[in-house]
Amino acid sequence: MLGDVFPISDASALGISAERLRRRDLTRPFRGIRARAGVRDHTLGDLDDFAVQATERTARAHAYAPRLRERQFFSHETAAALWGAPLPLVRDADGNVVASGLPVHVSVFGTMPLPRIEGVVGHRARIETSTTRVIGGFDVASPATTWASLGGLPLYDLVALGDHLCRVWREGVGRPDAGAPSLATRDELAASIEAGRRVGIRRLRTALELVREDSWSPRETRVRCVLHDHGLPEPALNLDVFDDDGRFLACVDLAFSAQKVAVEYHGLIHSARYAKDVERMARLRAAGWIVIEVTAALLSDEHALVARVRAALRSR
Repeated sequence: MLGDVFPISDASALGISAERLRRRDLTRPFRGIRARAGVRDHTLGDLDDFAVQATERTARAHAYAPRLRERQFFSHETAAALWGAPLPLVRDADGNVVASGLPVHVSVFGTMPLPRIEGVVGHRARIETSTTRVIGGFDVASPATTWASLGGLPLYDLVALGDHLCRVWREGVGRPDAGAPSLATRDELAASIEAGRRVGIRRLRTALELVREDSWSPRETRVRCVLHDHGLPEPALNLDVFDDDGRFLACVDLAFSAQKVAVEYHGLIHSARYAKDVERMARLRAAGWIVIEVTAALLSDEHALVARVRAALRSR
């Protein structure tokens, strides 16, 4: 039986006619590949822009997977998406978010020819600098190799990617999925950087110094990096906060415990989540904490953000 994505050759071997393969219920994501229409459907109404692009990247990887050959593997941005890692948004010349047709990145070991097909970017890989793992039956660059291959990303995005890969899923009242393994360690990232020549190696080394194990989102990472670059002290990340009687109050994105200052990032949230956040903030304030709520608008105004946090710290 054919799956949702299949090579034309497999369909032909089962006696499916060329005319059937041209019908509108099948799409043509790549040469020689057919996919059942609707398999990759998603809308901006259901997902934010980052999730739309992540979904697009993973869907295109799965669509291309039947074409992967021996010693070929998904790499770079495609591998990052398959590891569930955050990436910066890709926009077109008019500034619009690209929602379809993002390139698939495929690396090749040795001297085998690079893939030459529309929508695919081929890369030459060396065993000394690249390791792979298997996801869903096909080879993907390991998390550390993926990170080290993306030194061309802006610094904060590179740090956010490293934070995601190195996140330690500790136990705690406000911590989900306690005990889940990290995708990588900072030592593995460091080893991958130094394994050989890398694009953006200086930026990679700078980013590695900023990677932490307790950041839960790329926006939290950006807030932390902005504060760091303006000389503010480093906060604790996703800290479980309790009152004087030991009652759990909240898990705080960025916490300056000595001053009882909390910094919380608010992205796109549903009404139920918003109601819970309001209650969390109220509990913290009642316990004497200053809570600074960061929106996308505030994060885009770095000086205002830094001034607000600095003033809160000085007030204590």
